[in-house]
Amino acid sequence: MTRVNRAARRLAAAVIAVGLAATSAAALEPLSTERYINDRLIAARIADRIRRECPSIDGRMIYAFQQARALQRYALDKGYSKQQIDTFLDSKSERRRIYAIAEDYLARKGVSGDDPASFCRLGLQEIADGSVAGSLLVAK
Repeated sequence: MTRVNRAARRLAAAVIAVGLAATSAAALEPLSTERYINDRLIAARIADRIRRECPSIDGRMIYAFQQARALQRYALDKGYSKQQIDTFLDSKSERRRIYAIAEDYLARKGVSGDDPASFCRLGLQEIADGSVAGSLLVAK
C-alpha cells in the first residue's frame, strides 16, 4: 500500500468517525425528555423539599454534590455538550416543570405544606425504600 493510499484511508476513516459523531449528537433527544436525567433531577427536588421542611431530616450534601457531578458526566458521555447541559439547567421553564412534577409527587404521597410532619413521614419512607430521593437524605 502506498503512502498516498494509507493517507487517503486515514482521512476517510476520520471523515466517517466525524460523521458518525455528528449523527449521534443530532440523534440525541432533548434533555427535557431524557428520562434518567429528569428522574434524578425530580428526585433531588423532592429530597430538597423534604430536608427544608422536616426538622428531623437533613440532606447528604456532599453525596448530593457527587451525584450531581455523576449526572453531568452521564449527560456528557451520552453526547450532550456542556453548553446544552448548562442551558437546560439554567432554563427557568425547565426548572418550573421539574418543580411541578416534584410537587405533584409530594401531593400524591400525602404531603401538605400545612402539615410539616407529612414531609418527615415521606422522607423516612423514601430513606427506608432506598429511593433516589431517599439516598440524598439522612435522619438526624
